Amino acid sequence: MSRNHGKGGAYLVALVGVLTALSVVTLYFSAVSPTARLGLTAVAGLFPAGAVVSSGLGAGFFCYGATGLLGLLLVPDKGNVVLYLLFLGLWPMLKSLFERLSSRVLEWVCKLAVFNIILAIFWFGLRELLLPFLPPVLDQGWMIFAGGSVAFIIYDVGFSKLIAFYEARVDRVLRKGA
Repeated sequence: MSRNHGKGGAYLVALVGVLTALSVVTLYFSAVSPTARLGLTAVAGLFPAGAVVSSGLGAGFFCYGATGLLGLLLVPDKGNVVLYLLFLGLWPMLKSLFERLSSRVLEWVCKLAVFNIILAIFWFGLRELLLPFLPPVLDQGWMIFAGGSVAFIIYDVGFSKLIAFYEARVDRVLRKGA
């Protein structure tokens, strides 16, 4: 259900436009930053979550799609954009869908399955492009998948806390102002 706060289509377009712009700018900074590239790409993925919380799943997909398209056109480091498109930007909508499942166990099975499928795409298809710096000691697939799954669980729990913060602090202010 879309929560457009009584402003109709204009509110939705403005909100998604602002969130998309913030996401694209963050993706751009991730490409030109000498450090924190992965962290900034992850931050770019927070903005579609804001669209989902404030205006619904469709707004989140719109923010994600517009950011991805603009990122491919404007961001110099396409690797960060690919990471955004395949996982970090898409995750807020997938997370929203998985968290609607009635079983917590099924929710986590689905989350981990999707994460590991995406990790496999990166590992087997894009490793040379995106991970050329990987030290040989970590060039063990099982280590990447085990460590990646643990890191993903920590990421998802932290992401949930950020969404709760957004709902309590930002979305509440947007509702009052609408």
